[in-house]
Amino acid sequence: MTITAAADGSALGNPGPAGWAWYVDDAHWEAGGWKHATNNQGELKAVLELFRATAHLDDDLLILCDSQYVINTVTKWMRGWKAKGWRKGDGKPVMNLEIIKELDEAMSGRRYTFEWVRGHAGHPMNEAADARARAVSEAFQAGRPIPHGPGWPRENDEADAARGAAATASVPLARVADRTPAPVDVLDDAVGTDSEPTLFSLDDPDLHEVTLWLTDDEHIRLYERARQEGVSAEELLRSLI
Repeated sequence: MTITAAADGSALGNPGPAGWAWYVDDAHWEAGGWKHATNNQGELKAVLELFRATAHLDDDLLILCDSQYVINTVTKWMRGWKAKGWRKGDGKPVMNLEIIKELDEAMSGRRYTFEWVRGHAGHPMNEAADARARAVSEAFQAGRPIPHGPGWPRENDEADAARGAAATASVPLARVADRTPAPVDVLDDAVGTDSEPTLFSLDDPDLHEVTLWLTDDEHIRLYERARQEGVSAEELLRSLI
């Protein structure tokens, strides 16, 4: 069996708030990032974490990647760099060496193929990975919680099951009244109580608050749709009224 996955990175300002993500389907994806890093670091980290997440599986990996840097690093340059003591042909040290060494270790003994895809060209899996990586970089920039995703849940693994449940639980999106973005992957204190989301009046009779409950993945898709439209998530929702 072959697992097909897309891996992508994002950095606002490059370097700047950065994210990485790999995506197989809505039940199998993971994302993370840093407050300050480069796009290449995000691209490499996405592939590294994909190998780590699937290390317990005996399947081939087909990795869709829009980064020629990553593909060349893995398929052309890494072996020579390693033979030269992790230095390039001109004797200069290899950049992003820590991640590359970890990637070299994670790939050992694995069966994998890389396939280049053009970024931002409508490829569904590439777009899904890109949206999740960008959501992380934007979350770091805005100081919001980070959407980590469910990872690769393992059968009978209580820790992974709990993580998957948290990632797919409903979370509050936003307060329309004050337009404050809601957390992506941290549950509000009200989640898990017996109360249900309601529509109610505030002190101002002409102003109402609407609480919308979305899954982690729905939240990311909403913000990606809003970004494509050039509006905020709240403005996109208002346009539906």
